[in-house]
Amino acid sequence: MIELYTWPTPNGHKIHIFLEETGLDYNVHPIDISSGDQFDPEFLKISPNNKMPAIVDPDGPDGAPISLFESGAILVYLAEKTGRFYPSDARARFEVLQWLMFQMGGVGPMLGQTHHFRNYAPEKIAYAIDRYCNEAKRLYGVIDRRLGESPYLGGPDYGIADMATFPWLRSHENQGIDPKDFSNVKRWYDEIAERPAVRRGVEVLAERRRSGPMNEKEREILFGATQYEKR
Repeated sequence: MIELYTWPTPNGHKIHIFLEETGLDYNVHPIDISSGDQFDPEFLKISPNNKMPAIVDPDGPDGAPISLFESGAILVYLAEKTGRFYPSDARARFEVLQWLMFQMGGVGPMLGQTHHFRNYAPEKIAYAIDRYCNEAKRLYGVIDRRLGESPYLGGPDYGIADMATFPWLRSHENQGIDPKDFSNVKRWYDEIAERPAVRRGVEVLAERRRSGPMNEKEREILFGATQYEKR
């Protein structure tokens, strides 16, 4: 049984989708990032960077428990554990890995900044909004070109690079993106959105999603001094 520490965010959904796709048994531990659960000392033992998702697998590679943080590392670990959604051939594996790293280093951080400055920043800073919206469009263009050459990001088969990227593109409206401007992305997105396991994955903890604007306490926890306290 995989012990999953998560919240219904794009990074959390990556792991939800993989677990649903493979049918691995898992137990959900909600980490409410707007209430500060990510700073709990017990959680920090698993995820020292106070970010979710994180997992504990009681049956690690050597039979002993293993804990992991960083969603990309978790995806690679689970893919190797199950032998699914990650090629065994070395060349094909690195093809997938580079697109997974593209998501981790580019798509996630840059689209996250786009969300912040468009929707959450206490003041509208035109320079920041333009910078990150333009970067979002550039990244969509990179993905669109890739998907014009390949059915999936990692190659001919659906895999962990797609699972990592799809949840971030669900919020295209918050990024100022019209999917109609990226036809290959739209084809890929619509296909993945219809997968039963993906539908189940994005519903994990869906009832806990925010239903209205954040209050000042939540804003301070997520974006204020609480983030930077020494622990």
